[in-house]
Order: sequence, then structure tokens, then C-alpha cells
Amino acid sequence: MCYICDVSYSVKITKKAEKGIESAPQHIQEAFQDLTDDLVARGPVQAGWPNYSKLGKDKYHCHLAHKWVACWTTQKGSIIIEVYYAGSRENAPY
Repeated sequence: MCYICDVSYSVKITKKAEKGIESAPQHIQEAFQDLTDDLVARGPVQAGWPNYSKLGKDKYHCHLAHKWVACWTTQKGSIIIEVYYAGSRENAPY
């Protein structure tokens, strides 16, 4: 839950992101779960995650580990966050 705004976010994971994270090592899957927990609790801005950055209007990414990333998007004013990619940094859509 976002304590500043008293809002809990909803995280939707696309099939592509699910497939990518399912093929990842266990520690990456655990990091991804931690990220989704943080997204639910604090929203799309995750400055505490390694290499977090804004990719464009309402699009974000961070590293789960050196070679693994996650990308997500949300529309301004929405409490729904969509994780559209989780997987190898080499194949990331940015």
C-alpha cells in the first residue's frame, strides 16, 4: 500500500513476462516476486531497485540482477501496473 496516498496498486503480469520469468533461475524469480510486492505497495516509481529508470511516458524498468530485467507501464492516475517484460537484459524491449 502506498502510505503517502493510502492506495494499493494492482499488478497485472502479461503472458510474455510470465513466460520469461518462469524460465529464469530461482533467485531471479524471487527477486521478481519482491519487485511485484514493491509495485503493489509503492506504485510504479521504484527508485530503490538497481538501474531503475523511466523509459518514456509511463514506462519503467529495473534490473533483477546483472543480466535480468523487468519492464512495466501504467497510465497516469491509474492504480493498475502492467509488467510487460521480465527476462534477459539482451532481449529487453527498450
